[in-house]
Amino acid sequence: MAGGGFGAASGGGDFEAKITPLVIMSCIMAASGGLMFGYDVGISGGVTSMPPFLKQFFPVVYKKTQQTGLESNYCKYDNQGLQLFTSSLYLAALIATFFASYTTRVLGRKLTMFIAGVFFVIGTVFNAAAVNLAMLIIGRILLGCGVGFANQAVPLFLSEIAPTRIRGALNILFQLNITIGILFANLINYGTAKIEGGYGWRVSLGLAGIPACLLTVGSLIVVDTPNSLIERGKLEEGKAVLKRIRGVDNVDPEFLEIVEASRVAQEVKHPFRNLLKRRNRPQLVIAIWMQIFQQFTGINAIMFYAPVLFQTLGFKSDASLYSAVITGAVNVLSTVVSIYFVDRAGRRVLLLEAGVQMFLSQLVVAIIMGFKVKDHSNNLGHVLAIVVVVMVCSFVSSFAWSWGPLGWLIPSETFPLEARSAGQSVAVCTNMLFTFVIAQAFLSMLCNMKFGIFLFFTFWVFVMTIFVVVLIPETKGVPIEEMTERVWKQHWFWKRFMDDLEDDPKGKMHA
Repeated sequence: MAGGGFGAASGGGDFEAKITPLVIMSCIMAASGGLMFGYDVGISGGVTSMPPFLKQFFPVVYKKTQQTGLESNYCKYDNQGLQLFTSSLYLAALIATFFASYTTRVLGRKLTMFIAGVFFVIGTVFNAAAVNLAMLIIGRILLGCGVGFANQAVPLFLSEIAPTRIRGALNILFQLNITIGILFANLINYGTAKIEGGYGWRVSLGLAGIPACLLTVGSLIVVDTPNSLIERGKLEEGKAVLKRIRGVDNVDPEFLEIVEASRVAQEVKHPFRNLLKRRNRPQLVIAIWMQIFQQFTGINAIMFYAPVLFQTLGFKSDASLYSAVITGAVNVLSTVVSIYFVDRAGRRVLLLEAGVQMFLSQLVVAIIMGFKVKDHSNNLGHVLAIVVVVMVCSFVSSFAWSWGPLGWLIPSETFPLEARSAGQSVAVCTNMLFTFVIAQAFLSMLCNMKFGIFLFFTFWVFVMTIFVVVLIPETKGVPIEEMTERVWKQHWFWKRFMDDLEDDPKGKMHA
């Protein structure tokens, strides 16, 4: 693997390519979709812990939080309506993903990102102007549609436009922007919670308009990917864009490979049915389980409800938001670590190291909460409170350089072109389904399982680490169109699915 990555020859050793300003700018603009997604994730937890917001939309929860000594430490915020405010976004994203799969394939990655931006803008207006719960939920649903379209198009766009040797790093820009969005959301919540007059939550929700506009305008500026243009029959335009983004004239080898992959893709009349064929089984299984595992690390539970969680641990309102800002900053810095190492150390090393770190971090939090935070008493001293914050930061950091970015990167780079859009759609759909499940259930789980919720997530971290050891191959430095030959046919378990081409009578000819 090339060390520095900014030379003229392809680090994958296959196609000539430079790191052009057009590639960098396109990737930064596209990744702003992650900024919007991250802001949505981070803002909801802080807003739902603001008394004026609760008083207006969730008076029952507001009364619970004002009663001292009567309510369980773990059950203050347990309310299905409050959880629906957070989770409705992910349910909408789940449904929108199916439409996004169609637009990504037929209209292109660029236009799909524009549609996502428009949804984000309208959803932000509804949320900031909300006067009742219905407006709030409609706003969240529109934001969810934006998330569905953005998460479908952006990782595909980044994987296809990036040169092979830095594909991992550029793809992780999406995840980096998610973490930056979460950090900004936490900082903004910290500030708006202090606004007199009780309208701070409107400012928090309204400022989502900034990343929403960034994505909308950015999607108009970027070029569509050569893969997408060629797939839609625009061969000359695709070749011209390929020359521009690679910065070289000799793009024929890569161009011909994309054309051939596109020709095979055109023969697929039913993308989702094609996805179920035996030869696509490894990519599909890994894509689905990586999304499930990503949510069952417990990360979104911590990120959605960090302020609520820290208040449960006995932190005062300001301190809990401050702690959420710290975890947000750790999240951003750790994602930068991933950008540096993903194309050097590889995907598997990051996943395995993080598995051990996440397991130990959650175990320590579970033990401390089990002994010190009871239903109606909280004996968490100053020192142990700091230990909990440190362990949460340790957990967040290890997630941010592993399952966070790689949960999106690996599915987006492993599917063949004819299954890529449908495969990404299934990955996003699975992610949103389980994000919805966790968001809708977390506060109830916290109320019923108490500290045991961290043991629940610890168990899943153990399972997913074993999954990586056994079933996830290394994909660093492999051109997307050569994954079958160089990755799947070489893997001890998955190669058996590649040998059987009977469901593709032209398979041998293509090979």
